[in-house]
Amino acid sequence: MTAAAAALLTLTADPRYLGARPGVLAVLHTWTRALLYHPHVHMLVTAGGLRGPDRTWVPPTHAAFLVPGRALSRLFRAKVRAGLRKAGLLDQASPTVWRQEWVVHVQHAGTGERVLDYLARYVFRIAIVNSRLERFEDGRVTFRYRDGRTGTTQRCTLDAVSFIGRFLQHVLPQGFSKVRHYGLFSPSRHDLLAQAPAQLVATTTSPSPSALPPIDPAPVPAPANPASRRCPACGIGVLHLVEILPPCGPSP
Repeated sequence: MTAAAAALLTLTADPRYLGARPGVLAVLHTWTRALLYHPHVHMLVTAGGLRGPDRTWVPPTHAAFLVPGRALSRLFRAKVRAGLRKAGLLDQASPTVWRQEWVVHVQHAGTGERVLDYLARYVFRIAIVNSRLERFEDGRVTFRYRDGRTGTTQRCTLDAVSFIGRFLQHVLPQGFSKVRHYGLFSPSRHDLLAQAPAQLVATTTSPSPSALPPIDPAPVPAPANPASRRCPACGIGVLHLVEILPPCGPSP
């Protein structure tokens, strides 16, 4: 988690990408849908940050991404290697690991309610919930999960001891924080976080309601293909059709 945050904050400090300090929420998960051991970190990052002594809010330099994924993956690999060396654990990793390309999954998380929904589902999720347990018969437990490759529902049946063992490997040590905060969200930077909302509002350039053009009360049908409503510049934002203006002809 420390290596992931350090790699991300190093790149966001680069003016080529952001040149500012974003807020970072990191969540550790250790499982796959089938309860196998697979430690990985989810990170939710603000689309912008505070920059400079005046602490102004700045958006990313590139509209389509916050930082480049390939650069982030290589920097993350270097941070992990340095951390293992510092902890005296580097010899436990195969040398071939450091010669391979690493991959970090980067995607736009959305805004508003979509991000709140993500937080509600992921931040304090446990390895398995009761609704996925289907049967307990003859000392064997059956639970269902969704296959990540095919998207189909699969079922796994284990004897009770194996199931309990598979579940308990995801119980973190007492006192271990599975949710951590970095950048603007760091507990030591409450002063910056308090200024961020005001700075964010100050940089909003939306026109006032009185300046908006009148809207025809008749609804405008949306395009049949949702992809056609994507912003042609960044491919992320969604275009909302408000009004269709007729072409301007010569004056009568």
